[in-house]
Amino acid sequence: MRRRQVVVVGAGPAGLAAARSALAAGAEVTLLDSAPDPGGQYHRMLPEEYEAARPERLQHGWRDFARLRRALLGHPRCTWRAETSVWALERRGPGERKPPRVHVLHGPADGSGRTRHTLDPDALVLATGAHDRVLPFPGWELPGVFTAGAAQALAKGERVVVGDRVVVAGSGPFLLPVAASLLEAGARVREVLEASTPATLVRGWSHRPWQLAAQVGKTAELVEYAGALARHRVPYRTGRTVVEARGEGRVEEVVTARLRPDWSVVPSSERTVAVDAVCVAHGFSPQLELPVAAGCLVDSTPAGEFVRVDGDQRTSVAGVWAAGEITGIAGAPAARAEGALAGWYAAGGPVGARPLRALRRSRDQGRAFAERLARAHPVGAAWPGWLRPETLVCRCEETPYGALCRAAEEPAGAAARTAKLATRAGLGPCQARMCGPTVTELTARLRGPAPDGHDTDGLPAPAIHRRPLAQPIRLGELAAGPAPVPEPEREPEPDGTGHPQSSTPNPLTKESS
Repeated sequence: MRRRQVVVVGAGPAGLAAARSALAAGAEVTLLDSAPDPGGQYHRMLPEEYEAARPERLQHGWRDFARLRRALLGHPRCTWRAETSVWALERRGPGERKPPRVHVLHGPADGSGRTRHTLDPDALVLATGAHDRVLPFPGWELPGVFTAGAAQALAKGERVVVGDRVVVAGSGPFLLPVAASLLEAGARVREVLEASTPATLVRGWSHRPWQLAAQVGKTAELVEYAGALARHRVPYRTGRTVVEARGEGRVEEVVTARLRPDWSVVPSSERTVAVDAVCVAHGFSPQLELPVAAGCLVDSTPAGEFVRVDGDQRTSVAGVWAAGEITGIAGAPAARAEGALAGWYAAGGPVGARPLRALRRSRDQGRAFAERLARAHPVGAAWPGWLRPETLVCRCEETPYGALCRAAEEPAGAAARTAKLATRAGLGPCQARMCGPTVTELTARLRGPAPDGHDTDGLPAPAIHRRPLAQPIRLGELAAGPAPVPEPEREPEPDGTGHPQSSTPNPLTKESS
C-alpha cells in the first residue's frame, strides 16, 4: 500500500516534532530546511568540523534534541534535505483538494550549481518560524548594530561575539538568553534594557498567575539567565531602551532613555553608554511568505499577524497544516506540541488517540502563555517619537522617515503601491521582510485607512507578506527547469511491518523543554 507523502518545511522544534509524529503515523516524510543542520535557531549547532568537546553549551533540552535528531536522520522513511529552500508554492486548480506543489532549491544560498526540484506531497506542514522585529531609531544603520537573533546565532553557531562591550535592548524575555549567550561566548554585556515599564510587566505577568504553573521549564530557564547576569554583574533595567546609536563609521556609543508606558521618552532621562556593539529586538515577525503563498487565511492580533488554524493545526487550505511561531509566539515547548499535532493529522493518524489530549493541553497552555507575553511586552504606540526626518526606515533602499511623511501628504502617493514606488521602501534585497511591518504601521498612521485595500486592475490587495518568490532564485536556475527528485537511499525497515520504528519516540509523549 502506498504510504502518505508528507513534506515538512522547517526543521526547528515545530518541524522536527511534526516529522517525528508523521513518521509514527506511518507516513513517508521529507524534511526541508535551508540550514545545513536541523534544529532551527533554537538548537543552532556548531559545525561538525569544529569537533566541539561540549556542543551542548548554550543549549536547552540538548539531550532530547540529540536523541530526536538521531532518530529522524536515521529513519528509513525520513528524507532529510539540508540547504534546501522553498522558493515558491504553486496552488492547485479549482476543485483540486491537494496541497500546493512545492518548488525547492537545493544548495548553499550563495553558492553556484544549485538544483531545483518540485514535490507533490499528499500533505504539507509549514513550520517556517519567525525572525526578529526591530524598530528603527537614529543610527541603527551603523555597523555594530545587530538584531538580537543574529548576535545569538553567531554566538551559538560560531562562538563569535559581535563586540567586546555590548548593550542588549528591546522588549521580551528573548533578551535574556541573548545576553547569556554573549556572556558565555566571551563578550562584556554592559546592560540589558527592557522597554516595558515595571507596571506593564507586573500587570502582564501577574494576570491569571495560576497559568504560570504550566511553565515550570521556562521558570528554570529564567532563573538560569538571571544567575548568569548576576554572576557577571550585568544590570537589567526596565522602562529604558536605546533611542540612538552614534559613531564615526561604526557604533561607538548609544543613547538610552527612560520610557513611559506608551514608549514616549521621559525628558532629560537620556544618557550615553560607550559600546562597540548593540543588539536589539522588539519582538518577532512570523515568516508568512509560504502560508500566504499557499492561500492560508491570516488573523490580525494585537501581537501581530498569524496563520489561522483549527484545533488540529489545519489551515484554511486543504492539505496544509501549520505549527510553531507562524501561528503564535509561544516558545519551543508550545511549538513542539503544535508540530506533533500537525504532523500526526497531516499523516492521517487516528483522531481518537488518547495522548492527543496531553498535546492539546500543552498547545493551549502555550497559547495562553503567548497572550501573556503580548500583554507584558507590547510595543508602545509612541515609539515613532524616537524618529527624525533623516532616520532610515528601510535600510536596504536607505529610505528616510521624512520621505514616508512627504509621500503620505501627496494625494496621488497615498495609495500603498504608489507610496512604495515613490519611496522605494521595502523594494530592496530583503523585500520588506525586515522593514515591512514598520513601514506598514508608519504609513497607516500617516495617511489613515488605506485607500486601496481592495483589488485594483486585477491585482490582489497589498499585503506585506505576499511575495511571488519566497526566496531569491537566479534567472539561470529558473531557466534550467526542475531536475528529477533524487531518490533517497533506503534501508529496509527493521521490523518489516511498516509500524513506527522503535528508535522513533512516541510523538504523543510529552517532551521536556
